[in-house]
Amino acid sequence: MDWDKLRIFHAVAEAGSFTHAGESLHLSQSAVSRQVAGLEDSLNAALFHRHARGLKLTEQGELLFDTVHDVFAKLAMTEAQIMENREKPQGPLKINTTVAFGSVWLTSRIKTFVDHYPDIDVSLVLADNELDLSMREADAAIRMTTPTQPDLIQRHLMTMDYHVFAAPGYLKRYGMPKTVDDLDNHRLIVYGDDARPPVADLNWLLTAGKGPDEARRPTLKVSNIYGIFRAVQSGVGIAALPDYMSREAGNLVEILPELRGPSIEAFFVYPEELKNSKRIIVLRDFLLAQVKADLV
Repeated sequence: MDWDKLRIFHAVAEAGSFTHAGESLHLSQSAVSRQVAGLEDSLNAALFHRHARGLKLTEQGELLFDTVHDVFAKLAMTEAQIMENREKPQGPLKINTTVAFGSVWLTSRIKTFVDHYPDIDVSLVLADNELDLSMREADAAIRMTTPTQPDLIQRHLMTMDYHVFAAPGYLKRYGMPKTVDDLDNHRLIVYGDDARPPVADLNWLLTAGKGPDEARRPTLKVSNIYGIFRAVQSGVGIAALPDYMSREAGNLVEILPELRGPSIEAFFVYPEELKNSKRIIVLRDFLLAQVKADLV
């Protein structure tokens, strides 16, 4: 099979159309179509179902795409390893973490890293779904749960303890809760029903000091912790937040300090193939240094 045709086929399969693939490859739509047709002729098999809304892989096309995609991932890994043989860390470095942790903690520190390593091209992918590191969807990740993939190396970064916080403006308007029972008369912000928090029972504030059948009624439900954080900042109500958010915000007030929620463990993870990567090593050391500085 011709490698150029496979490369173009891979681009078309990912783009879902000849036109979009041509744009990414800097080729005309007709040139892309001819290359795919030539590949289909050589294999004597249709690789795409063609219809008005775009292209869909046939069963044979899916089989070929899975193989070609795996080859591309391995080539990207090889390219990264070759680049690591140079004297200093350089090249692309894609980091995946959650929207909340990336927006509040990581982005406020990443300037130091990019200033110190100007030859590393950093890309942050902030998403609450985990990217597949083994398929090189990202080079490294900061995860809020213990990784279960056997081919990933993990390093514990920090323990995130949950405390109860409110904005000064909210407390000025509604008063400071003195006891757990006072929460019955306050506006509480919690995870929504369709949220997927990293640990169970993160809505424990609704039942703190009460029986399981006496849960408080929340004022607002939000699907992720970053949204809860922003709502607390704006004075909507009271919520349980990981303590790093309070440190970063600098304007939240901890209330009822005797209340403690569940803890979340954060891990720095990366594929075993990148264990000798200079980019991964310097990123790991940077993150550990930043966590240590937070504890001082």
